[in-house]
Amino acid sequence: MTITHDSDDQLRRSLGIGRRRFLSTCTAVAAGAIAAPAFLASPVQAAPRATGDGEGQALVPADKRGIILYTVRDATGRDPLSTSLPSGFRAVFEQLARFGYQQVEFAGYGQHANAPGGANLESVEGAKLLRRWLDEYGLRAQGNHGFIPGSWPLTPSDLDTFKKHLEIANILGMAHVGTGGDPTGSAYQADWDVAADKWHALGELARRAGLKLYTHNHDAAYGFLLDGGPLDAQGRPTRSSGIRKLEYFLSITDPKLVWLEMDIFWAHVAQYKFRTYTAHDGSTRTDVFDPAGLVTRHDKRYPLFHAKDGVVNTTNGMGYDMVPFGTGVIDYRTFFSRVGHRNYHNPMVEQDNAPSATDPGQSLAHAAIGYRNLAALRR
Repeated sequence: MTITHDSDDQLRRSLGIGRRRFLSTCTAVAAGAIAAPAFLASPVQAAPRATGDGEGQALVPADKRGIILYTVRDATGRDPLSTSLPSGFRAVFEQLARFGYQQVEFAGYGQHANAPGGANLESVEGAKLLRRWLDEYGLRAQGNHGFIPGSWPLTPSDLDTFKKHLEIANILGMAHVGTGGDPTGSAYQADWDVAADKWHALGELARRAGLKLYTHNHDAAYGFLLDGGPLDAQGRPTRSSGIRKLEYFLSITDPKLVWLEMDIFWAHVAQYKFRTYTAHDGSTRTDVFDPAGLVTRHDKRYPLFHAKDGVVNTTNGMGYDMVPFGTGVIDYRTFFSRVGHRNYHNPMVEQDNAPSATDPGQSLAHAAIGYRNLAALRR
């Protein structure tokens, strides 16, 4: 990683950390960029740095560069009375805006009790306060990993809570509202049919509120659907037609009611994990998942992405270890070039493991690295 001393000195001072610790963080994440794995369908490279081509060549326009607040959850949850580091929503918004972010995706509305507004901002009044701070720092709320009812059919209590979240989303100015989980964890077609019914009902409620409802994927959602072949002792199918679970969900849901947010990291984990299936006739077949190809076939169904990066690890069962965005091997330049529609998609930088038990400034430092590498992507 190339260190630009003026900008990095300004960053480390704003985070309240020393030069040695900041440089060690940058060196450590840069060391993660290694050769492409053989299991990927196409060549892979680390994210490019800025080349002076200007914003017109940016793959992700400035107003589409976002971050999910889960990445910096330790900062929003930190006690502002115990540290000089940014703590609580308002201070974190200010810092993210300094980095250059213009969008945020919420991961709940809780923060430390000593932060302005108190611990729980999951209310109409709390949403008004959050919106004031977003506007103050020029940020837009683009979505939320929030409440999806567990009941189906919906209980009155779940329905009321869901409607409250739609109201909060509208106060915050969101265009989308969603969840961090898959529609179902099942491998069976019948369960995905039920999930589609539920999401149609929720999507209609969201549509009436002027919002688009989206579901977020993990790797399992791109595993193969069990939809045929011999039945097991419980009468369930044991073999697959080769369609992936979330692809089936796309095929049976109304594109006017249900949208998706692809987590690009977990989609690449699925590419590594789910390469073969047992067909209805008992034969073993190979099908390598192409995340960008799926998006291009359903481009308007994917208004949001999670942009997180990884380095190769073929011993952990996933194929990757997570690292700050732009310091790994997932080829984001090719991905964003292939999916196109750069003024439609909203990539949110995410790193699940950014918070550190020993380095309280790490998650915000990694957020800054992620922004710079997202902004540096060029066509």
